Amino acid sequence: MSQGAHGHRDAVHLDGRSLTRPQLVAVARGAPVELDAGALRDVAHAADFLAGKVAQGEPIYGVSTGFGSNADKLLGGHPLRGDGNGAGGEALYAKLQRNLIETHAVCVGEPFAPDVVRAMLCIRINTLLRGHSGIRVRTLQALAAMLNAGVLPVVPQLGSVGASGDLAPLSHLAIVLIGGGEAFFAGERLPGGEALRRAGLAPVELTIKEGLALNNGTAQMLATGVLALAKLEDLLDTADVAAAMTLDAFAGRLGAYAEEVHALRPHPGQVHVAARMRALLDGSTLADIAYARVPGKKVQPQDSYSLRCVPQVHGAVRDAVAQAARVLEIELNAVTDNPLVFPEATDAPLDRQVISAGHFHGMPLALAMSYVKAAIPVLASISERRLNKLVDPATSDGLPGFLVGNEDGTESGFMIVQYTAAAIVNDLASRAMPATVYSIPTSANAEDHVSMGANEARHVLAMADDLGKVLALELATAAQALDLRMRMVEGGAHPGRAVAAAHAAIRARIPFLAHDRALDGDVRTAIALVDEGVVLAAARRVVP
Repeated sequence: MSQGAHGHRDAVHLDGRSLTRPQLVAVARGAPVELDAGALRDVAHAADFLAGKVAQGEPIYGVSTGFGSNADKLLGGHPLRGDGNGAGGEALYAKLQRNLIETHAVCVGEPFAPDVVRAMLCIRINTLLRGHSGIRVRTLQALAAMLNAGVLPVVPQLGSVGASGDLAPLSHLAIVLIGGGEAFFAGERLPGGEALRRAGLAPVELTIKEGLALNNGTAQMLATGVLALAKLEDLLDTADVAAAMTLDAFAGRLGAYAEEVHALRPHPGQVHVAARMRALLDGSTLADIAYARVPGKKVQPQDSYSLRCVPQVHGAVRDAVAQAARVLEIELNAVTDNPLVFPEATDAPLDRQVISAGHFHGMPLALAMSYVKAAIPVLASISERRLNKLVDPATSDGLPGFLVGNEDGTESGFMIVQYTAAAIVNDLASRAMPATVYSIPTSANAEDHVSMGANEARHVLAMADDLGKVLALELATAAQALDLRMRMVEGGAHPGRAVAAAHAAIRARIPFLAHDRALDGDVRTAIALVDEGVVLAAARRVVP
């Protein structure tokens, strides 16, 4: 990134080849973009090349023909002549592209959040910079100016089947560029043309293939997937902190995390989590404590699975997320529209110069998101099982039932916190069905197999939020249990240093529950502490 013209924010340099996930997240959070001069030369070359082919009367899908099942229809029955005065002239080609955008912008539902829309715009700009799409430089610059000015199209969430890419949602992006649709600007929801006017921008009149270049691609599923993984990667670390705090509250055993154990089954995520657990629990005088010093603590050689198998379960989820990250990183710098223009292939036949292919098909992303979607309830479930183990007097090894004194039988403590976690876990499990397994053909069966990847990625982003809620409930419960356990230990004891830091961050906002009180405020605070990364930041100051 380099210093941009937008105050203190650095601009993300886009060249179509080197965009990273952190850079995309930066743009989603407000960083401007700048376009690489060399890439723009490639864009101009491809646009000129395609215009020349059209002027020669070549039949090119979506350029001089109709779309989808209309691909056998040549525009006006005749090609555009070199003088621009063929059947209907250039206006006919402009009409085709405008009609494409206007008729395809039909998504429904709540709009995507601004960060998703910014990420979609950035991805579309980056892929078009590769110079294989036929779009003009000035149209691409206008799209970047719209992003940098904060004109954010209203993109309803439902409408993409994930092939031919995200046609409908990307049409909602493009329709604002041509002065239609709706956009958010300066906190207001406005007609697209008015939002452009207030930003000092003018609508663009599209020409040959530009509508197709703008709406044919995987930007919605990719943007949503990248933002979901950014959230999940922090939640994976948060889950390890929650597990470590729960293990300290149990005075559990550390042997299951030993390095020599995991060297015998070296799945990358598993090895990583075992090392993190050792680091998070470093300095603990509760873990592996002499059981005689803890009233009610069972003397047994091993802990239950929800504690003993943290590396295996958390690690497998990490591996699923890492696999998805590899797929998304390839897609960030891929060309995903159709047809593809190869201006350097001057001696090849036309069908090797302008090639109809299928890079818009979202199945690589869709299956990666399916894997992650199945993994999220797994992580939530083991978290809820640890929470339940803390509140159940039959399994909590001497902690008071529901983590409250309850001398007169009137107090419920953390009883219903576990109910809420259980309800969320069930809901997550019911949403884990992969959308990818149910293709519904479109466009009169011209598009007879689709990926449903946009739905898959959208589900993952929403499910990540709910996973955070379950982890927040475990952390709040584990903090209470940890306080109680430390009070039970003869001569005193303390948790691991990173656990202690995370515990202190919770206690700075949520007081110990000595007796029943309304817990809804505590629950909201715990969720905010996870969402804002406060607990994780505290632990990371000790264990980076």
